[in-house]
Amino acid sequence: MPKRTDIETILLIGSGPIVIGQACEFDYSGSQSARALMDEGYRVVLVNSNPATIMTDPLMADEVYLRPLTPSSIAQIAREEEPDAVLPTMGGQTGLNVAQDLKKDGFWDEEGIDVIGVDIDTVQITEDRQEFRTLMDDIGLDQSRSDTAKSLLEAKEITQELGGLPVVIRPSYTLGGSGGGIVWKEDEFEEMVTRGLELSPAHQVLIDECLFGWKEYELELLRDPNDNVIIIASIENVTPMGVHTGDSVTVAPQQTLTDKQFQRMRDAAIKAMNSIGTFAGGCNIQFAFEPGTGRMIVIEINPRVSRSSALASKATGYPIAKVASKLAIGYTLDELPNEVTGDTSACFEPSLDYVVTKIPRFNFDKFEGVDEELTTQMKAVGEVMSIGRTFNESLQKAWQSLEIGYAGLGADRPDADRETVRERLTAPRWDNLLHVRHAFRYGASVEEVHDITQIDKWFLYQIKDLVALEEAVRSTPLRKMDARFLREVKRAGFSDEQIAFLVPEDVTDREVRAHRTDEDVTPAYQLVDTCAGEFPAETPYYYSSYETVNESTVTDRPKVLILGSGPNRIGQGIEFDYCCVHGVKAAQEMGYEALMLNCNPETVSTDFDVADKLYFEPVFWERVQDVIDLEQPEGVILQLGGQTAIKLGERFEEDGIQVLGTSYSKMDLVEDRGKFTSILQKLDIPFPPYGVAHSVEEALETAGRLGYPTLIRPSYVLGGEGMRIAINEDEVAEYVGNVLETYPDNEILLDRFLEDAVELDVDAICDGDEVWIAGMMQHIEPAGVHSGDSTAVLPPFSLSDEVLDTIREYVRALAFELDVLGLVNVQLIVKDGTVYVIEANPRASRTVPFIAKAAGIPIPAIATKVMLGETLETFRERGDLQSDLEEYAIKEPVFSWDKFPEVPKELGPEMKSTGESIAFVESLDAEQFEQPYEMKDLYLSR
Repeated sequence: MPKRTDIETILLIGSGPIVIGQACEFDYSGSQSARALMDEGYRVVLVNSNPATIMTDPLMADEVYLRPLTPSSIAQIAREEEPDAVLPTMGGQTGLNVAQDLKKDGFWDEEGIDVIGVDIDTVQITEDRQEFRTLMDDIGLDQSRSDTAKSLLEAKEITQELGGLPVVIRPSYTLGGSGGGIVWKEDEFEEMVTRGLELSPAHQVLIDECLFGWKEYELELLRDPNDNVIIIASIENVTPMGVHTGDSVTVAPQQTLTDKQFQRMRDAAIKAMNSIGTFAGGCNIQFAFEPGTGRMIVIEINPRVSRSSALASKATGYPIAKVASKLAIGYTLDELPNEVTGDTSACFEPSLDYVVTKIPRFNFDKFEGVDEELTTQMKAVGEVMSIGRTFNESLQKAWQSLEIGYAGLGADRPDADRETVRERLTAPRWDNLLHVRHAFRYGASVEEVHDITQIDKWFLYQIKDLVALEEAVRSTPLRKMDARFLREVKRAGFSDEQIAFLVPEDVTDREVRAHRTDEDVTPAYQLVDTCAGEFPAETPYYYSSYETVNESTVTDRPKVLILGSGPNRIGQGIEFDYCCVHGVKAAQEMGYEALMLNCNPETVSTDFDVADKLYFEPVFWERVQDVIDLEQPEGVILQLGGQTAIKLGERFEEDGIQVLGTSYSKMDLVEDRGKFTSILQKLDIPFPPYGVAHSVEEALETAGRLGYPTLIRPSYVLGGEGMRIAINEDEVAEYVGNVLETYPDNEILLDRFLEDAVELDVDAICDGDEVWIAGMMQHIEPAGVHSGDSTAVLPPFSLSDEVLDTIREYVRALAFELDVLGLVNVQLIVKDGTVYVIEANPRASRTVPFIAKAAGIPIPAIATKVMLGETLETFRERGDLQSDLEEYAIKEPVFSWDKFPEVPKELGPEMKSTGESIAFVESLDAEQFEQPYEMKDLYLSR
C-alpha cells in the first residue's frame, strides 16, 4: 500500500542525554528517520533535550524542540504543534517510556494522535517479564526457567525452586541492564535483588536460570503492514552469555551455527515478531544456544529500533531506521527501493561477503575502584566497528580502531606475563581476546582456553591461526618477505607497526610500508553493497582489504578528507560527530568532494549518504595514509575530530600532507606547557604558577615550590584523563606514580590550584584577520571540576564587563599568536578580579554544539568554510553570526553512576559525565540554575 495521506505532521521523540546503555546510536536512528519522513513530504516536529547531537540541529526537522523528555513537556509540545501521529521508536527506551506514559494517561487518544511504528500494548508485553514469558509459551518458543519477584522473599523462594545460585537478576523496564547481573554468592543476593527492585519502575525483577557460557545471537528484523518480515542482520556474540550484549565483542554475520540451527532461529524470530501486535517497523530479538545440546531459547524482544540497529545498518549497508520509518507511514517492503543498489527492492535480505566485528569501548580508568568484570549490566561507553574479508582481519582492524594505543590484537609490544593472563581470563573482561592470544603464545591449547572462557572454539582457532602467522613473521627478515607472504600477513589484518615489532631486525613501520609498497602490496577498497556483489551499488561506502580489485573510483574533483573522532568515550563523544557532519556539508557547499573516514557505527557521520565517500576504517595512521595515497586530497581537516584526529597531526606534518586550518605545529604549542607558557608571557597574560616533571622526585620538588593544593595532569590527554588535585606530598607521589605507570614517557604538568575561582569556556573562530567570539560559558561549579562535568551558563551571569572585556582580549591575542585558522577553545579562571588562562585548544571543543544550538548559529560549518578560504566578514554581512539567544541557556551534565554503584560520586579535574542536556531559562531564579548553584561545592574532590 502507498504511504498514508491522512497524516501531515509527525512528532518524533528523541532519546535525551547520552547515558551508558543508550548512546548516540539513537541520534543516528532519529536523524535518519527525520530525513526519511521529510523526504516523503511530512512535516516533522522533533523533541530531544540533547544539545550535542546532529539530530537536534535545525537542518534535521521542520521544528526542533530542545525540551525535557517528560510526559508534561511532550504533551505541551503536542498541543502547540497538533501532530497527526507520533513516532516514538527512534528514541530508545526513553522515547518509548514517555510515549507509554502518555498512552496510559489517555493523552494520545484524547488529542487524536496516532501512535505509529509500534504497538504500545506490545511494548508492555515485551517489557513485563511474566507477560512476555506467557506469550512465548503460547507460540511454543523455549525460554530459560524463571519467575518474577516483587519482594526479596519471593526472590529467595524462586531461586530455591530454580536450584539455587547462580541466578540472573533482571529488573523490569530498565535500560542497558541497569540493576541486573549474575549472582554467584549468597552475600551478594540480597543487595542485588533489593537494588533491582528499587531501580525497576514496576518494582519487580525476573529471577532467571543462569545461562553463563551459552552462545548468544541477535537478529535485526523489519516487518511491514502486510506482515512481510525480513532479517536484516544476524549478529553473534563472541563473548558467551552472561555479559550484556552491549559489552560483548560481536560479529556479523553469525559464524558458528549450522545452517539448520540458523534456519530454526530465523523461523523462531519471525514467529515471535508476528506474535507481538500489528505494528510495522523494526525489531531486535536475542536468542541463546546451549553448546553441545543445541537447545535454543529466546531471551528478549525489543519492538523498536535498538542499540544494535545502528550496528546492523552500518554492517549491512541497509538503512534500518529509514526503512522502518517508511513502513510506519504505510509503505510495504516491496514498494521501497534498496537505496544502496538502486535497482533491487528493500524486501531483499542483505547478503554479506565480508565479516564485521564490533568491540565495545570502556572508560574504567575514569572510575576509581570500579569492578571491571563484565556482567548483564552494561558498562561500555561506546564501540568501534570494522570490516574485513575474514574474521581475523576484521578483529585486528577493530583493535586498531579502539584508540587505546594498540596496533592490532597484540604483537606490537611485549606479551603480558603468565600470571596476568591467567588472572584476566578467569572472568569476562574487556580484554579477554587479547589474553586469549597471550595464552596461545604461552602454549595453551584451544581446549584449555575454551574450558576457562567458554568462547566458541571456532573463534579460538582463528586467534590461534593469528599467533601461528605471528611466529612466521618473527622468523622472517623484512627484506626476505616477498609479495605473497606480505599479502598473507596483511590479509590477516596485521598493521605495518605490528610487522615492524615482530620482524627480527630493528625497523620502523615507515620502512615496512616502503617495502610492501615496493612489492606492490597495497590495499584495495571494496563496496558495502548489501548483495555480496550480485548487483552494482550506487552508494560510495568502502572498506579496505588486500584483495586485487579496487572498487573505489577516484574522481578528478578537488577533495577534502575529514577525520572522525573514533569511538565515543567520556571526554570525546557525539559532539565531535556533530562537528564532522557540519564539516562535510560545508566542504560540499564550497565545491569540494567531501571524504569521511571514521570507525564509529553509532554516528551520523558514518551514514553512507552523508559524505561524498565514506571510508569505514580505523582512525589509525596507516589506514588514514592508505586512503590519502589513493584519493590524493587537497588536504585533511583534523580540527573537527577531537583529540583523535589531532594526535595524527605530527605524522601529517612529517610526511608533508596538507593540514587544512591551523597547522599541527601551532596545535602542538599548546600541549607543550613550556612553549605555551612562553606565549602567555609574551602576551602578558596571567597563568597559574606551574612546573613540569618527568619523575616522582621532580614532581615532589615542583609541588613544594608551587605550594598546595597542586593540580597534576599528564600531557596530550582527553577529558582530563589522569588529572588529580593533590593536597600533600603523599598524594603527589601516588598520583604521579599512577600517571607514569599508565603513560611511562609522558610529561607531567603541575599547576598551583586556585581555590574558589570561577571557570569559563570560550569558543571562537579566527580567519587570520579577525576573531569572532562564538560564546562564553560560565561554570556554576568552582574551578577544579572538569568543564565537561560542570553546569555551565551561556552567557556569563556574574562577571563584570571589565572582566569580560579582558577575556575577549586574551582570546583574540591567543588566536592571532597561534595563527589559528578555524576553531579555538580557551579555558580561563577568574579569581579576585584577575583573569588567568589555563588552557587553549585550537580545534573543535566539546562545547561547540551547545553554543551552536543555544545561539542558533552553525559554528562548525562556518569554521570549516573559514579553513577553506572564506572570511568571517562574509558571514557577518549575511547576518549569520547574529545569536538568537535572548535569555540564558544552561548545560546540565548527566552521569551514569547507576552503572557503577561501588564508585564514589566525586567530581574533580577528570571528566566523568557521559552526556548533557540543555535548558533555556528566562532568569537565574529558575530551578535549573538555583539547584546546581546551591550544591556547587558539594562533590568537588581530588
